Amino acid sequence: MTRRYWNINLEEMMEAGVHFGHGTRKWNPKMAPYISAKRKGIHITNLTRTARFLSEACDLVFDAASRGKQFLIVGTKNKEADSVAWAAIRARCHYVNKKWLGGMLTNWSTTETRLHKFRDLRTEQKTGGLSRLSKRDAAMLKRQLSHLQTYLGGIKYMIGLPDIVIIVDQHEEYTALQECITLGIPTICLIDTNCDPDLADISIPANDDAISSIRLILNKLVFAICEGRSGYIRNP
Repeated sequence: MTRRYWNINLEEMMEAGVHFGHGTRKWNPKMAPYISAKRKGIHITNLTRTARFLSEACDLVFDAASRGKQFLIVGTKNKEADSVAWAAIRARCHYVNKKWLGGMLTNWSTTETRLHKFRDLRTEQKTGGLSRLSKRDAAMLKRQLSHLQTYLGGIKYMIGLPDIVIIVDQHEEYTALQECITLGIPTICLIDTNCDPDLADISIPANDDAISSIRLILNKLVFAICEGRSGYIRNP
């Protein structure tokens, strides 16, 4: 994998609060190599290591995107939902930003059935098919469509398992991470000072609570994916 320059700036990361970890009482001892200091009861992440792993992640997604691989971005906390959707749409990735439905990947056949149902209902709605039904039946199908849109809207065009999954919060998305591990899908994961750095293929030490920190990390990854995709389009 070729190393590239991704303009990862330590000062920019500090301004975004990437270095702020959790309280010193809420930490995982495995994170010790990624912590540079304690300040006012809070662990401070070593941004040099953050930059290193973020750069490695950017190289990975660039190479994958340049070969036409598919990505899934997962982040379901309310405050990060919009940023996850924005990043995924910009990079033409699939995303889950509401709730991870257990078995979404490990029970792909069921997910696929739900997606077919979702697509059929969308088609019915667009072609006016629902308006030809009774009010009761139309209302029931609209509720189903709304439910499917909420939970599957970000993966409605996904026709198979993703090649790489980007996870914004290890604790919040632990089920998604475990499904990826079970299936052998490579993962990139933001990890705060209370996380286990050994679970993901590439763990990026960063503040997973501050929206500015999450946006900065996603922006770098999205830029790398877009750059890789442009190369794939030019050289199919």
